Amino acid sequence: MAERDGRRGGQRRDRRDDNREPEFADRLVAINRVSKTVKGGKRFGFAALVIVGDQKGRVGFGSGKAKEVPEAIRKATEEAKRQMIRVPLREGRTLHHDIEGRWGAGNVVMRTAPQGTGIIAGGPCRAVFEMLGVADVVAKSTGSQNPYNMVRATFDGLKRELSPRQVAARRGKKVAEILPARDEVPAPAEATAE
Repeated sequence: MAERDGRRGGQRRDRRDDNREPEFADRLVAINRVSKTVKGGKRFGFAALVIVGDQKGRVGFGSGKAKEVPEAIRKATEEAKRQMIRVPLREGRTLHHDIEGRWGAGNVVMRTAPQGTGIIAGGPCRAVFEMLGVADVVAKSTGSQNPYNMVRATFDGLKRELSPRQVAARRGKKVAEILPARDEVPAPAEATAE
């Protein structure tokens, strides 16, 4: 009887694990090995920078230090999950407006992009956008190439990203009053030539 219950419980657990998808995806951006010289030789430590996101508008970053690489990554991932921010996205694929983020000597310019552009960004900035779930964006890092500064500058800009709804609420207006009026679709060039 006990044997059968144990087996049944195991089957149930397996079935539950199969249906559950991981809530967050994570990306290791940088790993740094540091050494401390002591009487007996050198002691090595590792620092990791990790980006975590649900690819639906939430993203966070964290850094962790430990004597072993897996432990440093685990600490960084836990910190990233605690420090997540929500970013409003237009049509779930790009930013609402162009923004600039700064942190220390790091400076990142992020611009909206038409559908099909993809993620045009380098290194740490690309990892942030992939984990955020942005499909179309153009970003340029001018300044520090340090991955920590680049990631923090990117987050600085993303924190200031506002949706039309947020701007309308702040001004006490309706969203339609804030967005530019869309004119009627112009006639094709061939029709006007005739």
